[in-house]
Amino acid sequence: MQFDDLGLDRRLLSLIAHRGFEKPTDIQRQAIPVVMAGKDLLASSKTGSGKTLAFLLPAMQRVLRTKALSRRDPRVLVLAPTRELAKQVYGQLRMLTSGTPHKAALVLGGENFNEQAKVFRQSPTFVVATPGRLADHLKQHHLSLAGLEMLILDEADRMLDLGFKAQLDAINEQANHRLRQTLMFSATLDHQQVTDMAAGLLKSPKRIAAGETHTLHSDIEQHFVLSDHLDHKHALLDHLMEANTHKQVMVFTATRADTERLAERFNQAGYKAIALSGELNQSSRNRIMDEFERGIHDVLVTTDVASRGLDLLNVSMVINFDLPKHAEEYIHRVGRTGRAGHQGLAYSLVGPKDWRSFKNIEAFLRLSLSFTAIEGLTGKFKGFKEKKSAKPQSKGPAKRKKPTQKAKPKAPKKRDKSFYNNVPAGDTPMMRKKPKPE
Repeated sequence: MQFDDLGLDRRLLSLIAHRGFEKPTDIQRQAIPVVMAGKDLLASSKTGSGKTLAFLLPAMQRVLRTKALSRRDPRVLVLAPTRELAKQVYGQLRMLTSGTPHKAALVLGGENFNEQAKVFRQSPTFVVATPGRLADHLKQHHLSLAGLEMLILDEADRMLDLGFKAQLDAINEQANHRLRQTLMFSATLDHQQVTDMAAGLLKSPKRIAAGETHTLHSDIEQHFVLSDHLDHKHALLDHLMEANTHKQVMVFTATRADTERLAERFNQAGYKAIALSGELNQSSRNRIMDEFERGIHDVLVTTDVASRGLDLLNVSMVINFDLPKHAEEYIHRVGRTGRAGHQGLAYSLVGPKDWRSFKNIEAFLRLSLSFTAIEGLTGKFKGFKEKKSAKPQSKGPAKRKKPTQKAKPKAPKKRDKSFYNNVPAGDTPMMRKKPKPE
């Protein structure tokens, strides 16, 4: 199937062709016809599947081909759990709206609230926002959602995990009318909160699961390497950087302190590296991501703040210096490479502190994972053996205990029947002393 077969507007087809996209991905092929038919959608797809265009293309189609319900209110609202993902969606949306009269607004937490209020007065057609900040603007009556035609929740599971349910309910209430179409995308459909929310937001939705979310793209070659300690991880990291040909590299760590320490270490080794973490303010995070995307830096050392939603085509290798606490984050981390048909490498360093996370990832992927040995850097750590659980006792009929026999009473000792002065001594308990004669 080609994009031409989906019935998209010729202006959209021209933009797609200009970007080099030839065939729709699985999620695009399944979702776009459903959305263009005006139906609500509940969909899941694995990372790097082209999910963003799966909802932006039919949203643009609706805006280009149909009349607005309101001249003032936004027609399409896209909600994303993090600022980085919202910015990524906004970037692709700007590509689609270029050359059209339709404006798009990006509304994120941590940025100037009053400036955002001014943007709403310009009546943007599209709004891409994080739920917390948009709910704040709704409280201040800076915008109305009475004329909203399409509500899109990207990574709904992540928004619920981050505690945005109250804000999502408030947004839904403001735009709750029968003409609204709602699309909900989630990393998994096996999420009870997602199921509960979908029941309240969606009207007879079409359910789509494009690819299993616990599997990786075939374009990503993954390796797990055992390590003994921190110095061993450093040696492995140096080897991987030298042994593999790469364009750009993303290194994931557990803490902000490690992002800064490793970035400094890379810089001393001659690489152009920069650190990114959630503790940085929004302007700094935007600057770092923009510089990395433009190729100013070779290496981005980051926490999970950059594990989702970033479409970075030049990232050829991902290294998990520390494994993530949550197994599903592993999929999102390594999904930063192998994008848009490119081949990608993913290395994960597994030390004693990472062993539990490794076993969780193994269970999540439903695979028995093997380890890659690097010549000259093989360590002593081989993992921990699982403790054998005690065998459950059989639940057969309980054996009756034999009744304990009562001890037989001992026979009384035989009395001494010897005679003393012609009297049986055994029957005489005490002999009285005869008084001495005076």
